[in-house]
Amino acid sequence: MATGPRIAVIGAGAFGGWTALYLLRGGARVTLFDAWGPGNSRSSSGGETRIIRGAYGPGQPYTKLAARALELWKGHEAAWKRKLFFPIGVLWMVEGNSDDAFERGSLPLLKDAGIGYEQLGANELARRWPHINFENVEWGIYEPHSGYLLARASTQAVVDRFVGEGGEYRQAMVSAQDLDGGFWKSLTLSDGSTITADRYLFACGPWLGKLFPRTVGPHFASTKQDVFFFGTPAGDERYNEGNIPVWADHGDHFIYGIPGNEGRGFKIADDTRGPRFDPTSGERLVSEEGLTAMRRYLAYRFPGMKDAPLVETRVCQYENTSDHNFIVDRHAGNANVWIVGGGSGHGFKHGPALGEMVARLVLKDETAEAVYRFGRFADRSRLSS
Repeated sequence: MATGPRIAVIGAGAFGGWTALYLLRGGARVTLFDAWGPGNSRSSSGGETRIIRGAYGPGQPYTKLAARALELWKGHEAAWKRKLFFPIGVLWMVEGNSDDAFERGSLPLLKDAGIGYEQLGANELARRWPHINFENVEWGIYEPHSGYLLARASTQAVVDRFVGEGGEYRQAMVSAQDLDGGFWKSLTLSDGSTITADRYLFACGPWLGKLFPRTVGPHFASTKQDVFFFGTPAGDERYNEGNIPVWADHGDHFIYGIPGNEGRGFKIADDTRGPRFDPTSGERLVSEEGLTAMRRYLAYRFPGMKDAPLVETRVCQYENTSDHNFIVDRHAGNANVWIVGGGSGHGFKHGPALGEMVARLVLKDETAEAVYRFGRFADRSRLSS
């Protein structure tokens, strides 16, 4: 029986689920809560797939974090005997009319983190993937051991293992009480019950800004992101996984895609931040303008997919911090409360490494790196004033 601190984790997505699992393994008594369930359609950990890659540009902690996450994904996949990671490679396309500082700055960090990559010229790109139109692409980075993860399925698998290893999971919503208002000793749930713990950890994705309007709200926005799935030509396997990697085109817009995944279609999306979006009540309908732009891009970059039918759409949301870095910090008015979030469209892949890190910080009463703490927003405000 665990005899460590009682910890309530609110939010069973990629951040909350993995953190709860590692807290449990660290000896804590953990109860995990989620309003609609792990990987639900409103969550930022819902949907079918997410990219796992190492390229992140210069001066950031995420390449090294991704390398650790990939190690943990593989280890858990083997231990659970459940396929979660698909190493089909990730290709970054660098257009000649764009600033390639992101890609150039990624190379030394990939090497330092031990993430394998190849730097390829335009001729080699065209030779390897002749079914892609590399017009205006001058060079690229290929990460052969990266790929994609199952999102919804792995989020649910983490919670299943958490319960299997002795954790308690409850499907309930935390009432929107004055969480920002200093010290409080319990939480009221949607069923009228209360939960009392030694420490509370909120990993509520796009809902963090509403739960903590003063602490998180000014530095945080939830945005609508449209995702499209197009049907590949019958009998044509060129656009299936194995014949094309996950790809990212870092031109005027950051367009990315994931092929295959059990015949669901050719996934494509624009990473540009969309309009503000309410994750609870927002209607999840893609825009006609977005669909038109994706059809135009698809016909240009993947000419064999011209006139491909739209077979599925999805609207998800990013929970963006103002600098796109994660939040991992204590609440300034309540040292027993931790806030973890701000995945900003790139958080899912890091789940196991972030959970491992946060559990250590919470259990050892340590402090996260400055890049993750709330103080960075105040520092930036002073610099710009």
